[in-house]
Amino acid sequence: MSLDVKICGLSTRETLDAALGAGADMVGFVFFPPSPRHVSFETARELAAGVNGRAKKVALTVDADDATFAAIVAALKPDILQLHGHESVSRIVELKQRFGLEVMKALSVESSADLASLPDYAAVSDRILFDARPPKDATRPGGLGATFDWHVLENLELTRPYMVSGGLSIVNVAEALRVTRAGGVDVSSGVERAPGVKDPDMIVRFVRAARATQDTPQELAIR
Repeated sequence: MSLDVKICGLSTRETLDAALGAGADMVGFVFFPPSPRHVSFETARELAAGVNGRAKKVALTVDADDATFAAIVAALKPDILQLHGHESVSRIVELKQRFGLEVMKALSVESSADLASLPDYAAVSDRILFDARPPKDATRPGGLGATFDWHVLENLELTRPYMVSGGLSIVNVAEALRVTRAGGVDVSSGVERAPGVKDPDMIVRFVRAARATQDTPQELAIR
C-alpha cells in the first residue's frame, strides 16, 4: 500500500514548489485566522494555480460556516476538506452533500478514550486524521508541534484510510509509521524554521524520510 505524505500550512510559492517537487501527495492550506499559517482567499487562489494537478489540495478549517466554505471552494478549488474543529457527524454529512468533496475529519488523541467517537466519524468521513490533543489554553487545535502516544493506535482496526499528525519530523516519522501502521503522515510545524515559516529543505527531507519507510532491502541496496 502506498503512503500518502501531506505538507500542511503552506503559504508561499517557494515552499509549495518544494513540496510538489519532493513528491508530496497532498498540500494543505489553512483557513483559520488564529493560526500563523492562515492564508487569504487571494493567496490561496494564486497558490492553487501552481499545484496544477500534481497533488491533492486540502483546505483546513476549524468550525467554519457555510459562507467561509463557499469562499474557500471558489478560491482554492480543493480536493479535500479537512475539518479540524468540533464538527459533528451531521455537519460532515451536510458538507459532503453541499460541496460534493472528500472530507477528512481530524480527531484529537491523548488516550484510548478519545477513540470513542471514531466509529461514528469513520462512518461518514472519507479519511481520518489523528492529531495530538492540544492543551486546554491553546488558541488553535493543531500545528503545535506536540506528539501523542502512538501506541493508542497500535491495534486499530479501521476500514477508512487514516493519517497521523502531531509533532512529526524527520527524526520520528519512521517510528510513528511503524507503530500506527497509518497510510499517511501529515506535517506542519516539523518542517518550519519558525511558526508559520516553512523551510524548503526540511520539506524535501521530510518527504524523503517518510518515503524511505517503504523502501525494500533491495531498493536500499541499489541506492
